[in-house]
Amino acid sequence: MGGAAALRPAGRRVRCSARPGTVVLMRLGPWSFRFRIPCRVLELIEEPDRRGFAYATLPGHPDTGIESFVLRREEDGTVRFTVSAVSRPGTWFTRLGAPLLDVPQDRMTDRYLRALGTAAPGDPFIGLR
Repeated sequence: MGGAAALRPAGRRVRCSARPGTVVLMRLGPWSFRFRIPCRVLELIEEPDRRGFAYATLPGHPDTGIESFVLRREEDGTVRFTVSAVSRPGTWFTRLGAPLLDVPQDRMTDRYLRALGTAAPGDPFIGLR
């Protein structure tokens, strides 16, 4: 599992191939209230014991910031998934709801973790060989 494919099982609709410089357009929410979430891939990590990517938000994204997703296998075989994010509200409605934004961000992180668990059941490194 690499690149933006990690977002699909978490409920994000993604159209792209995750290469640095690629614009990713995600959508979130029900049909007529769906948010467009544009981002640009900054980095793609494809190392023997690390896989992941990082993206930055683009104008039109509800937030302004950078987020990364990295899956790493330690020397002892332990697998770690790290989600790092630095952001601030990017629109009037996210500034208005800023005190409540941790809830949907935490919910998405939980969905990413569940998606990893179902992506390749029983595979200790989820296909990252």
